[in-house]
Amino acid sequence: MLESLLVPTAIVALAEIGDKTQLLALILAARFRKPWPIIAGIIAATLANHAAAGAVGAWVGSFFSDSALHWILAASFTATALWTLVPDKMDDDESPARRFGPFLTTLIAFFLAEIGDKTQVATVMLAAQYPHLIMVIIGTTLGMLIANVPVVLAGNFAADKLPLTLIRRLAATAFFVLAIVAVYSAMKASGWVG
Repeated sequence: MLESLLVPTAIVALAEIGDKTQLLALILAARFRKPWPIIAGIIAATLANHAAAGAVGAWVGSFFSDSALHWILAASFTATALWTLVPDKMDDDESPARRFGPFLTTLIAFFLAEIGDKTQVATVMLAAQYPHLIMVIIGTTLGMLIANVPVVLAGNFAADKLPLTLIRRLAATAFFVLAIVAVYSAMKASGWVG
């Protein structure tokens, strides 16, 4: 059960660094200068988005044999690893109007920015792989907070000092390792390895 929490936390925390939602956190922190409503918005948006993604992952996982699921996971983790290596850029139109205030603006912007994002895709894959859905959702949410709360609190200073290329490579490596583990599990479930 602890693995269902710790692996998603680490994977999402690494994958989130340099992601568009982290850039969004920087923009919101600079615009509003009210960190606590922004952090609360991140928590609410991430829980809602990742709960939906986790439910999809658990549902999809129930339709496939263990072997097929592991092959799908291996391909998905490989694709996510490659996707992680591509730096994100923040689109100006992704952020709602300032008139909603810091909490609601963050809630809406983070929820929308996470749709189809690599951390949402990772949440779907992790929920399909691990049996404790709630722990996966808590883990992916903690990973988002680990990556974004320091950015909100420290602003541009923290983001300028992080070696984003190295961090993206570490996150990609973590996804590649998960892909290799999924391939091994698929081969084991198929009876190809003992």
